[in-house]
Parts: sequence; structure tokens; C-alpha cells
Amino acid sequence: FFFLATDQSRSTTMGVAKTAEPFVCGGSAATFASVVIHPIDLAKVRMQLYGQLNPGKPIPGFGTIIQNIVKKDGVTAIYKGVDAAIGRQMVYGTARIGLHRTFSDALVKYNDGKPVNFLTKTLSGMASGAIAVCIGTPFDIALVRLQSDSMAPKKDRRNYKNVFDAFIRTTKEEGIGALYKGLAPNILRGMSMNVGMLACYDQAKEMVAKLLNDPMTNGPTLPTKMGSSAIAGFTAALFSLPFDLIKSRLMAQKPCPETGKMPYSGVADCAIQIFKKEGPLGFFGGFSAYYGRCAPHAMIILLSIESITQAYRDAFKP
Repeated sequence: FFFLATDQSRSTTMGVAKTAEPFVCGGSAATFASVVIHPIDLAKVRMQLYGQLNPGKPIPGFGTIIQNIVKKDGVTAIYKGVDAAIGRQMVYGTARIGLHRTFSDALVKYNDGKPVNFLTKTLSGMASGAIAVCIGTPFDIALVRLQSDSMAPKKDRRNYKNVFDAFIRTTKEEGIGALYKGLAPNILRGMSMNVGMLACYDQAKEMVAKLLNDPMTNGPTLPTKMGSSAIAGFTAALFSLPFDLIKSRLMAQKPCPETGKMPYSGVADCAIQIFKKEGPLGFFGGFSAYYGRCAPHAMIILLSIESITQAYRDAFKP
């Protein structure tokens, strides 16, 4: 009886571990990638907000932004908000990648084990991205505010101590709803990011493998993974940047000291104002930093997740 109970317990543990695998491995890879590219993400947010805070002035490049941050606030300032970034990826990254892999595996199984078409991959990416954003948006609010705070004049700074202080003060000062500011563009960003990164990666992997004559018998080779993840980084940046820009501006906005009104009344108003004041290219402000963030972020996730998954499986071998 004892051995039977032990076998049942082991079987239950293995089942839970198998179900949790895409979430644990995906979240770990996303968190690791975010820590590595955090300075790039910081520069990206500041480039996106520069046009709003300095209308008519040319947006400085990535190198200039980082240099100014270090000169003004010291080297450690390039990791401002990293605690919020880690929290965000532990929630949002875990859900985004875990749900997509879970949905994709279920769809492949439903398709008799055959690869699904790109439209199905796209729908899986959109659904998982939307759900993940609804869970992780409060961390996004905290991250954007921590990253953009030092751009404001000293009298207008919020001076949050850390991610938890940002949560508590935002809720107290603006209400619980403030933690979900910019939810609509964030959902659109999450959907487009998942399609651009995960769905396009799955599709690019098949195309690159054919070009490189990679049979993918034991999974894709390193050149196949490198090529397909580089493509996925570009498509993720291209598809999601306009929504990311709107999201950043809605999340970082504060009432005008003179009128008490917010700069933007919503997604449509924000998009119209950007178009009027900055032109169509205004939606792609900071593309260099954004692509510089998306490409390494996607590549680190997609390359490291294989090693993390293998280590995870070894830890739960029968």
C-alpha cells in the first residue's frame, strides 16, 4: 500500500510539473531577458516620452539618452525600476509564454500532431497576449512611472521608492483604477507582441529550417534558432511599437498643474494628438531603442528557454 501511494504521489507530481513546465520555463526566461536588457528598455521609454515633454525638439538617440542618465543620476540609475520589470515578467511573461505554448500544444494535438497554420498560431498569440496583459498591467504602470520619473521637473516628480511604493501610492492618490490606465493599448500591444514574437518565431523556425536544411529531429539547431529569433525580434518591434508608445504616454501622464486636466482623454485622443503634433512617424519614435530592446529580449528568451526547459525536465525525471 505504501509503495502504491508513493507511485500515485510521484505520478501526481509529474503531472503537475508537466502542466507547469511552459509557465515556469517561459517566466524564468522572460525574467532573465528583462534583467539583461533593462537599460535599453529604460532608454526606450524615455525616447517615447521625450516628444510629449519636449514638443518640436528632435528625439535624442539611444546612446545620448543613456549618457545623460549616467551623467545626471549615476550608473545605477540605468537599472531604475528593475524590481518592477522582474515582477512584471514573473506575472506577465509567465502568463504570456506559458499560455501560448499551452494553447499551441493543445491545437497541435487537436490537429492530429501536425503543425498548425499561421492563422491559428496568430489567434493563439493574440488570446494568450490579451489574457497576460490583463494580469500584468499594474506592474507595467509601476515600471513606466519608475523609469520616467526623473525626466520630470523636480517639483513634479513622484519619487517612488520601489515597485511596492508605486503600487500603494498610486492606489491611494489616484484610486485602484489608475493601476489599469492604458489597459486598452496594452492589450493591443500584448496581442501584437505575441503574434510578432511567438507566432512569427514558430513560423520563421519552419522557414529558416528549410533554408538551412535543418531536419529539426532533436529540435532546431543553434543557427535555426538564431535566425528565427532575430526575425521574431524585428516583427515583434514592428507590430507592437505604436501601441507601446500610446501605452507609455497614457501610463505616465499626470494632470496639468494649471488646468488639472490630463493630457490625453483616452487611446483615440492620444493617437490623434501624436499624429497631429508629431506626424505618422511619431508612432515609431524610439524605434532604434525599441528594436534594440525587442530583438535581444526575444533572442535571449527563445534561446535560453530551451536550456531552462531541459534543466527543468531533468529535475523532474522519473
